[in-house]
Amino acid sequence: MTEHIAVFGLGEAGSLIAADLASAGTDVHSFDPAPVPTPPGVTRHDNPADAVGGAAFVLAITAAADAQVAIAQAWDRLRRGALYADLSTAPASLKQDLSDSANLRGLDFADVALMAPVPGSGLATPALASGSGARRYADLVNRLGGAVEVVSDEAGDAATRKLLRSVFIKGLTGVLIETLRAADAAGQGDWIRSHLAEVIDEADHALLDRLLSGTAGHAKRRSEEMEHAATLLRQSGIEPVMTNATTEILRHAHPENVPGWSPPSDRGSTGTIEVEER
Repeated sequence: MTEHIAVFGLGEAGSLIAADLASAGTDVHSFDPAPVPTPPGVTRHDNPADAVGGAAFVLAITAAADAQVAIAQAWDRLRRGALYADLSTAPASLKQDLSDSANLRGLDFADVALMAPVPGSGLATPALASGSGARRYADLVNRLGGAVEVVSDEAGDAATRKLLRSVFIKGLTGVLIETLRAADAAGQGDWIRSHLAEVIDEADHALLDRLLSGTAGHAKRRSEEMEHAATLLRQSGIEPVMTNATTEILRHAHPENVPGWSPPSDRGSTGTIEVEER
């Protein structure tokens, strides 16, 4: 039997995922109040109630600010036992609230976190899922060519993992932008790009451990080094936003609050803490 799937939101991610679902042979119905194109094979409706009528699966691919509205806009037509999957990037507390609302109405709920850009991958975008309907969601999507990993039965767990990753990935992006702007201003753009590419190519668990364990023993020197780096950036006309933040973190990087740090005696005779990262 062909699955009847409703998709809320036909933005960049929603349109690609809806198109892939339709190409996979499912009966896709959609709603989006914005004047965006309708993907091939997708039936567009003027109101959300018509889009979800008879649907066994509802995928809300909206912004977090619209998540509560999306789940509430068609309660009257959502049948008991349907699966409601929220793919917004939102904190765990919001996902838990959505799950509670869905479960009270007899719906399964899946908190879905897309872990890579959707363009170029569509439905096959790697994703995490948690909540009462996580396994059901994964079974459907993976059968149609997806790549969903079930995290747990607790809504919010998938969202938490994504946002924790975002602290690093988006933070790294911010550091790269600030570094490259400063390097270009100093006439060192080509060199720093080549150097950073080498560092990234060689990165492994050992580098992660060394950065963390070394910081506890050298936090004072490193924070002072970053103060000098901030001065360099300001002299180049670059506001050292990320550099200042790093300096502040290093000022408080005592052994007891650096994840992964252990006393030198626990690391053998070489003592990783003595290996300074330049």
